[in-house]
Amino acid sequence: MKRFTAWRRRPWAGYAVVLAALAAIGVIYAGFSPRADRAEAANATQAAADLKNGQQLFNKNCASCHGLNAEGTKDAKGHAIAPSLLGVGAAAVDFQVSTGRMPAMNPGAQIPRKRPITDFDTTIKTDYEDPAKRKAAEEQKARAEKNLADLRNYITSLSAQPGPGIPAGSEVDPSKGNVALGGKLFRTNCAQCHNFTGQGGALTGGKYAPELSKSDVTPTQIYEAMLTGPQAMPVFNDTTLTPQDKQAIIAYLVQTREEPNPGGSGLGRIGPVTEGLAGWLVGIGLLVLAAMWITAKKPKKLKKS
Repeated sequence: MKRFTAWRRRPWAGYAVVLAALAAIGVIYAGFSPRADRAEAANATQAAADLKNGQQLFNKNCASCHGLNAEGTKDAKGHAIAPSLLGVGAAAVDFQVSTGRMPAMNPGAQIPRKRPITDFDTTIKTDYEDPAKRKAAEEQKARAEKNLADLRNYITSLSAQPGPGIPAGSEVDPSKGNVALGGKLFRTNCAQCHNFTGQGGALTGGKYAPELSKSDVTPTQIYEAMLTGPQAMPVFNDTTLTPQDKQAIIAYLVQTREEPNPGGSGLGRIGPVTEGLAGWLVGIGLLVLAAMWITAKKPKKLKKS
């Protein structure tokens, strides 16, 4: 102990301790930094591969209409064939592709909803009893989800000012929305086109407001439609309808579609219009026929000659 104390009091002892500490720090840093560098390099490589996959999917399914650089295309008269996708945002891409509207098979006044193509079909059924079929379906669904994410990221990367992103899960959770407020907002902003209960309706020029009461219309897709305003729909940005307002509308629609029809057929849930029409055509019509049958005169028997 006395020898160590004497050594510590020497003039060069402090420098030796500092050098030893620096050497230890260098060894520790050298041991960990390569792993961090390798992780960053692996992440960069994976991100580049994902963007490459997104570009290939875009060239395969989208470039023929929207252009190789997503700048949009026009016909010989200057009329737009397909709009530019620069700056539309991930929400617009996700909505159009996940609902099967894009890639579009045939041009028209409005592109209808259909099942997504195989590359992006995230609706594939995976509840098979056969383990092999279930595993294959799960892998195909995971591949479709990745393809959709890669396509979104690639289109978003083409613009310096990307548009609206995909809403977070908490923003589209119907259980957290105010149903009463959602019903009021829906009747004020949406019912003119989509009907009071989201049954859809016809618009001018061959267009129509799609039905929102089906279970395959997900809360995320409803939120994305409000954010991006697809086709004939106006844009409801966060200054027009706050995220809480959008969540309330989603809660109202989900509750409405889950309500039973205790009277039998819902008749489109339009209300007294269809109910009254059905009453006149069926109920009163049968009563009139019954009255005519009861009061009809019986034919006289022919006299024998």
